[in-house]
Amino acid sequence: MKFKIPDKEYLYSGHLACPGCGAALAMRYALKALGKKTMIIMPACCWSIIDGPFPYSSTKVPLFHTAFETGGSVASGVRAALDILGKKNIHVMAWAGDGGTFDIGLQALSGAAERNEDFIYTCYDNEAYMNTGIQRSSATPWGAWTTTTPASKDQPKKDIMAIMTAHKIPYAATASVAYPDDLIAKYKKAAKIKGTRFIHIFAPCPPGWKSLPEESIKLARLAVTTRIFPLYEVVNSVKYTLNHPVADKNGLFKTVPIKEYIRQQGRFNNLNEKKLKIMQINVEQSWKMLLNKVNQ
Repeated sequence: MKFKIPDKEYLYSGHLACPGCGAALAMRYALKALGKKTMIIMPACCWSIIDGPFPYSSTKVPLFHTAFETGGSVASGVRAALDILGKKNIHVMAWAGDGGTFDIGLQALSGAAERNEDFIYTCYDNEAYMNTGIQRSSATPWGAWTTTTPASKDQPKKDIMAIMTAHKIPYAATASVAYPDDLIAKYKKAAKIKGTRFIHIFAPCPPGWKSLPEESIKLARLAVTTRIFPLYEVVNSVKYTLNHPVADKNGLFKTVPIKEYIRQQGRFNNLNEKKLKIMQINVEQSWKMLLNKVNQ
């Protein structure tokens, strides 16, 4: 497969990400799409460490570190300041993990989205608080081990896309580091839209998922082909478009059982066959709900 990935790099080598880190790759692709006229607002997350110690930075664009809960509010302020200075051609991108988006930062993000502030908000989702010791977040899937759910999590993953589309924002999309063309195309599309844009990136974490670093892209791809993490976009909170990359000649989507994804991660070792069947049913129900929205 030939990818259409821009050659220009805006991320230095030598950053502090773990081997196989999906979050580092997500940032690399996002900056390739947005270019040098980008400012990053970064609440506390793994990327606070990946970026490197002050005064150094792994990115070739300005990056402002801020408090855990303030991604949406600080991005709003930076956008307003740039507009006052007449620098309207600079992209403002808030960049947060699932903890700083689904949980701690949700209030600031919700407020900004309600006001339709003009910035891109990225959540790179590794499905737990990885930077502070692999604690569960509301993005952690049902059945997963974390240090605070040693017997596995009993609650389902929060539907952050449903929450964001409920704010009537102009653009929201899911993306995966396993499908760089799709990810980059969505950032380029978002860059041309005014208002709050939300991009939810699936980003594997080998230490937190108890998986092999060299398996990260394979796992990210399996999350899509099992329909655990479908790729789609929503325009103006009403028009759903499915970007699923694998279809047969009749246009039907090829899928694989979730077992192929689950069994390659130690965080799901507590799942027995009965629980796997429950998870498979839940995935199929969520997929049907998404298809209903796409076909409306």
